[in-house]
Amino acid sequence: MREGSTSGGYEMDTWLWILIVIAVVIVVAAFATMFLLRRRRRHALRDRFGPEYDRRVDGARSRRKAEGDLAGRAKRRDDLDLRPLSQAARDRYAEQWDDLQSRFVDVPQAAVVQADELIVTVMRDRGYPVDDFESQSALVSVDHPSVVQNYRIGHDVREKSTKGEATTEDLRQGVVAYRALFDELVHDGANS
Repeated sequence: MREGSTSGGYEMDTWLWILIVIAVVIVVAAFATMFLLRRRRRHALRDRFGPEYDRRVDGARSRRKAEGDLAGRAKRRDDLDLRPLSQAARDRYAEQWDDLQSRFVDVPQAAVVQADELIVTVMRDRGYPVDDFESQSALVSVDHPSVVQNYRIGHDVREKSTKGEATTEDLRQGVVAYRALFDELVHDGANS
């Protein structure tokens, strides 16, 4: 009888080891899946945001926090009903841009302010919320990650200009920076 109970003990030990191995395999598979999903998300965010991804990750306390912020931006952007501009609106805005650019020589500070205001008007017309600069730049970074830095540069120059701290070269660079975003916003979604 002892032999039978001993072999039963071995069976119990074998089943226990099998369950432990199965549990370990499940845990390893779960971690591997989480790792792959996180990696896929990271690549998707990097592809969508381009240089903005690196800027945000470099400026955050953690990669996870930065990626959460970028995913939140993408969600907010995806919830918007953005629309392309009509040809008439594109023509009107292009004319307004040409006017402000031609006034740059005489009143460069005013041209920078007008460039900023024109960007906000175009954004509003496209369907972006225009409550504050940080929200605007965050949403623009989703669709236009390669030029959102230009928006920040232009805005910084405008801020310096209102304090009387911008040089003529700063103002020129501000208008050039605004122009890059302006072109993206005006022509995005256009059929031509």
